[in-house]
Order: sequence, then C-alpha cells, then structure tokens
Amino acid sequence: MARAFVLVLDSFGIGSAPDAADFGDTGADTLGHIAEVRARAGRPLRLSNLAGLGLAEAARLAAGRVPPGFEDPPLLRGICGAAREQSRGKDTPGGHWEIAGVPVEFAWGTFPDRSPCFPSCLTDALITRCGLPGLLGNRHASGTEILAELGAEHLRTGKPIVYTSADSVFQIAAHEEAFGLDRLMEVCRVARDLVDSYAVARVIARPFVGTPGAFVRTGNRRDFSVPPPAPTLLDRLTDAGRRVVGIGKIGDIFAHRGLSAEIRAHGNAEAMAETLAAADAADGGTLVFTNLVDFDSLYGHRRDPLGYAAALEEFDRRIPDLAARLRPGDVVVLSADHGCDPTFSGTDHTREWVPVLAFGPGLAPRRIGQRDSFADIGQSLARHFELDPLDHGRAFLP
Repeated sequence: MARAFVLVLDSFGIGSAPDAADFGDTGADTLGHIAEVRARAGRPLRLSNLAGLGLAEAARLAAGRVPPGFEDPPLLRGICGAAREQSRGKDTPGGHWEIAGVPVEFAWGTFPDRSPCFPSCLTDALITRCGLPGLLGNRHASGTEILAELGAEHLRTGKPIVYTSADSVFQIAAHEEAFGLDRLMEVCRVARDLVDSYAVARVIARPFVGTPGAFVRTGNRRDFSVPPPAPTLLDRLTDAGRRVVGIGKIGDIFAHRGLSAEIRAHGNAEAMAETLAAADAADGGTLVFTNLVDFDSLYGHRRDPLGYAAALEEFDRRIPDLAARLRPGDVVVLSADHGCDPTFSGTDHTREWVPVLAFGPGLAPRRIGQRDSFADIGQSLARHFELDPLDHGRAFLP
C-alpha cells in the first residue's frame, strides 16, 4: 500500500493572495522578495530541486512573474501549482487544517493593538488561578524584542511576559530555570481554558534561558491549540486504521487529534532527519506530516531574508534524500500554510498564495494551475489513500 509525505514549509508564500488587501498585505511576496535580496547581493537564490518540481511556474501563477534566478527553469519533474487560502485568517492552525481538508469558516478572535491589549478580566483570572505575582508586557510585540526588553524584569519579579500579534495568539514567555518549564506549561493550560471564550486559536509557551543581554528562546516551545472544527484527513485515516505520523509541531497544531505518533523536533534539521527516518521505517498506508518551523520562526518573523534564503537552499539539498527513500506508489507534497515575507512591514504573517508541488515514483509531471483552496491537498491525499471524498477541495492526484 502506498504512503504519503506532506512537508509544510512554514510561511513559504509565493505572492499576494487575491484578498491580501483585506489583511493589509498587498505586495507581500515571500519567495520573490527573498530572491530579489539575494540577487542584489550578487548571490542568486539556487533552488535547483524545487525549480525542477515547478516552483517557478507556481510563482508565476501566484505573483505574475518569475523570481530572479528562476528565469530558465529545468525540465519539469513534478506536479506544480499555486493554492489560495479559503480560511478566514493567515495563521498556522488554519493553514494546516485547510491542507488537511478543513477550511476555517469562522473568524478567529484577536486582541487590539493597544496597551494593555488583553481584557483585565482575562489577565486577573490568569493571575489568580495560577498564583502569579502579576504579568509583564500585555501588548502586541515581537517575541525576541519583548524578551530583550522585559526578560530581566521577569527574572527579578517572577512575572511571566504575555503578548500577542495580529494573529489569534496568547503568548507566554518565562525563564525555563528561574520560573520553571513545568510551571510555564501549567500556566499555558490555564490560559488555554480562559481564552476559549475569546475564540483564540493558540496559546503558545515561549520558554527561554540565559541572562540579561543574552536571553535565548529554547526548543521547548509548545502550542496549545483548539481542535479542528471537523474531522480532518488525519482523523479519517486513523479511523480507517491507517497510521499518521506528525513531525515537529504537527501534534500541537491538530490538538493531538488524528495522530498515531508524534515526534517532536527542534528546527528544520531535526524535522528533516525524522522525516527521512520515517521514510525508511513507515509501513504502507502511512501518512507522514511534517512542519518545518524555522522558515517562519527564525527568518520570517525576525525579518531575515538572507537567513531564510540559506534555509531554503539547505532544504532544497535534502529533497533528493527523501526522493531516494520513496517506494512505488508513494507521493510527496510540498506546500506552506501562509506567508511571512521577511522584507514586509511589521513582523506578522502575510496573506499569500502557497506552492503546491508533488512528486513520486511514476507520478507524471504536469501543471495544475491555480487552486481555489489548500484543501485540494487533503482531497488529493484522500484519493491517494482510497478514502471516501472529503467535504472540501478538488483532487489533483490521479
């Protein structure tokens, strides 16, 4: 029985979505602007394997242009297209759920861009239930910047740092050693319960270590997400007795639902290593679903186009390693959950088209054009696994 591998290049947008203006994201183009920065630096972006899978064609469909360095793409070796998001947002859970066949048809709750941004009844309840001496922050902020600003005061007072962004998130940062990792996770569990009435997608634990002037966030981040609003492809597979392996933060994103195994991985390198190990070991009928978080967390949000470019080139070099492990009938789908243009204003996600690239032994190369929903991926995989059709999406796999 054939297997499937879905790799989400977290935040790898390829051009402003048709509704980008509704999100203040007109002109965003994660791939195109990264390629421009590298071209101006005299080092064109080199993604030979992604180019062979049709990345240039996907970018042309999305942005109406081919990024610098991709003007002469190689012979097409995969299925390629571009997908727009139907979910009402540009956040990580919504993008992943839609990939798995369940678009978010409701509006997430967000907090206003003012200080304080959280309602006092919410913060007072968190302080009381967790026995906290108080809270710091309470505003929209970049995670690294607010850590540098308030980390020392956190150590002195024992007050966790709470902040949000344009996304539907309630983030809590605390020192792993001085505050305690287990205690931080318990505070986040309480916060998850408290923000449910605000329709907040995620409470994110942001542990860090170090001393003032040298604070570093650790790999022990955890996302406390609400569960998807309907059964996803993952649920359908596990209900049918198939195996679903989530790598990286997939378990957190899907609220630990529809998964046979969860493998936590700190960063792209570990996530790719675990994906390759799964490709070696997975039985027929298995779905391996991987999130590659570094593109978003280390480079997109931190507005580092050169770092993003280097991470893309490193990922591109690993594609043949995965291809070499495929068995007859297997399929790999490469896509993204939203954009995060590192050259754009602010530090938030950007509303963009995403690439849809697929390959596998015996899979004929072809262009599939613009797709109306990320759910086309889930519908295609439902067909691949011989399941009944999902409620959303149009299949592009035979």
